[in-house]
Amino acid sequence: MKAFFVIFSERVTNKTDQPKTNLIKKATRTYGQKNMKNIITIAFVSLLLTMQASCQSSNESNNKAETQAQNTQTPVEVPTENGLEKAYFASGCFWCVEAIYESVEGVKESISGYSGGHTENPTYESSNTGNTGHAEAVEVLYDPNVVSFKQLVDVYFGSQNVTQVNGQGPDRGSQYRSIIFYQNDTQKKIIENKIAELEKELGAGKVAAQVLPFQKFWVAEAYHQNYERNNPNNPYIQNVYIPRLKRFQKKFPELLKEDAH
Repeated sequence: MKAFFVIFSERVTNKTDQPKTNLIKKATRTYGQKNMKNIITIAFVSLLLTMQASCQSSNESNNKAETQAQNTQTPVEVPTENGLEKAYFASGCFWCVEAIYESVEGVKESISGYSGGHTENPTYESSNTGNTGHAEAVEVLYDPNVVSFKQLVDVYFGSQNVTQVNGQGPDRGSQYRSIIFYQNDTQKKIIENKIAELEKELGAGKVAAQVLPFQKFWVAEAYHQNYERNNPNNPYIQNVYIPRLKRFQKKFPELLKEDAH
């Protein structure tokens, strides 16, 4: 989807796309302006209804998978390393989520990777098929004396569209679905309390994120790490990544590092 966004953004910003313009003019002459508006309206409504039905079906499937995982899997608790704890989150493109967490005071590093699936050694290519069960995720190394797991959960839900099923923004598919992982009952309770708080405002069942027992994290390919730093002029970075990061930073100024960019 990130590659598609680059192509799509180039197309929609090309004001000299004459074939497309001529096609619209021809259709308007054939059907009339009023009829064209009706056709467009009907098509748009049909698209929305189709998307809504698809989202409902996907959300139900995700909920069933969540229940099964919670009932059959024991969460793996990752040991503290040099005073740092690790937490795991999936929320759309890992390039974006990596940068969001790395801008938080108390977070030493955020690593892009894959988690939540059923296959061994997932890759970017295999996860993008949607057949591995894995989602793009990040491993967050943080100092619990500076930032708490509860605050990281606040960052998670505060930096995404919490009701979007199987994706964030233009990135769509199960590999971009939202998952928040817990390693013990304390973390699970913190997550459940946050979701309950959100759904008091949004409505029951509106939060799309799966809550899954953590099993294993697979580090992504080297070229995905620190992607924005290494590819600042990438169209996806400019049009999706940076706006999402800035929205988060504006919402949580008290949590940011002094040198957060």
